[in-house]
Amino acid sequence: MLAGHIDFGFGQAANTFVHVRNGNLKVYAVMAQSRWAAAPDIPTIDEAGVPGLYASFWHGLWAPKGTPKEVITRLNSAVQAALADATVQQRFADQGQDIPRREQQTPEALAAQQKAEIEKWGPILKAANIKGE
Repeated sequence: MLAGHIDFGFGQAANTFVHVRNGNLKVYAVMAQSRWAAAPDIPTIDEAGVPGLYASFWHGLWAPKGTPKEVITRLNSAVQAALADATVQQRFADQGQDIPRREQQTPEALAAQQKAEIEKWGPILKAANIKGE
């Protein structure tokens, strides 16, 4: 898009937001139910006339199956501490990314998020015959 070879695309905020702020890319909507705190002037996809087309980019940390529960707990505590840091929060905000609420920063919440994403996108990928490589 930056080179002018394609006219339209969907992108992750962390990869594109700097270009939006510099005026090199135009954003028509965010694919969320509410506006971004980092860019409150950009309408939601609902407001732009395409209701219900929600997609989110999210991050998670996984450990090998069988990792002891106490190791998972220590790793999760370290991640929660990092995400509570004001510098880290500002860095995320600068990239147009939201940090999940504390209650969403658990292994159980990550498992539920992953399950919901598979249930949402799995049938779409199957219908379009899209396979992982």
